[in-house]
Amino acid sequence: MKPLVFVVSGAVFGFLLSMGRATDAAAIVGMFRLSDLHLFGVIGVAIATAAVGIALLRRANVRAADGSTIKLEPKPYHSAVLVGGIVFGLGWGLSAACPGTALAQLGEGKLYALATIAGILGGTWARTRLAQRAGAVSAAKS
Repeated sequence: MKPLVFVVSGAVFGFLLSMGRATDAAAIVGMFRLSDLHLFGVIGVAIATAAVGIALLRRANVRAADGSTIKLEPKPYHSAVLVGGIVFGLGWGLSAACPGTALAQLGEGKLYALATIAGILGGTWARTRLAQRAGAVSAAKS
């Protein structure tokens, strides 16, 4: 049952991204140039929807899979957040897609999304390899 829920939820999410023109390269470029601001509204609605959803889950006392209560705690800041944000922003600006919209673009038949998806997977692989090497160096020093 759960895989079907995930597939349907993903399909609805992709449909809504497409309807909101979040998969349209011209709209994304317009957002970054501040000449087409409707995507800021789409992002704002997404944030508001998530906030309402979390509030409803908390009010209904829904528990996480491990039985813990739902909490929103600030994560500690570290320099990798800044570097990751810059890399994400550059990738988004250059490819006109973030990970969610790249998959929705592929669903629309935009084959150039394959290059973005390959970049996402390659970047994730490279980051994992760097972390593994750093962990090996840290373990060797101790």
